[in-house]
Amino acid sequence: MKNRVSHRSAKARPARADAVPRGAQLQLFSSAGVAPELRVRVSTRAKRMSIRVFPYGRVEVVVPRRTRPHTVQRFISGNREWIDRTARELQGRYPRPDLQAPARIELVALNRRWTVSYSSRGGDRTQVVESPGHLEVRGADAEQEAGRLALRRWLAAQARAYLAPQLAQLAAHAGLKYKRVQIRNQRTRWGSCSASGTISLNCCLLFLAPELVRYLLMHELCHTRHLDHSARYWALVERHQPDARALDRRLADAWRDVPPWATVL
Repeated sequence: MKNRVSHRSAKARPARADAVPRGAQLQLFSSAGVAPELRVRVSTRAKRMSIRVFPYGRVEVVVPRRTRPHTVQRFISGNREWIDRTARELQGRYPRPDLQAPARIELVALNRRWTVSYSSRGGDRTQVVESPGHLEVRGADAEQEAGRLALRRWLAAQARAYLAPQLAQLAAHAGLKYKRVQIRNQRTRWGSCSASGTISLNCCLLFLAPELVRYLLMHELCHTRHLDHSARYWALVERHQPDARALDRRLADAWRDVPPWATVL
């Protein structure tokens, strides 16, 4: 299930020569003359070009393989006003994050809290050492991105320990089967379910209220029966979660409850 990220798409015309290289960066200037952060991602699965505008000003353009650079640039230029407008709207809803190292972490889903301290002990290897109610981030760059990365690894471990058993319990109760579960730090989705029955869950769910976490797990479990969002799908969801529609609306705005350090910006 996606969170709030604005996107726009259009068909591309693949070409064998002069293709956009993987990881390409293209310059884009807004109508105000400002160059926002823009990344072009080449996808082997994409059939259309698409633009996604994320909170905090990042813009991602996904293009099929063998798409020519001038085709991508024309697509971006044609949508420049939409990008500017959407970026302004998201900026109003999601102020620029403070990426300072957190002094306190609260995982609402677990009803647990930790104070956080930072130490240069540990040398080049940055790690999180946990004790009751306290986390110590150790390493030469403990208060920089390396420290945030270590905290995200710790968060993923907490999510595996909590979300996987919760999913198994709900699946058994609802009579729904899935193949396996994986924990990820996804930028645009709270969770997803593949056609093969693999359910992916975002570790940032731990920052949300327990009822929202339960709803998201049930949302993905029901996709093991219906991969779409058809009437039959929603009937199945509401059979197991009568207040699903209200929870779905709450979940759409819940990303603001996730602290910036926990996300891959």
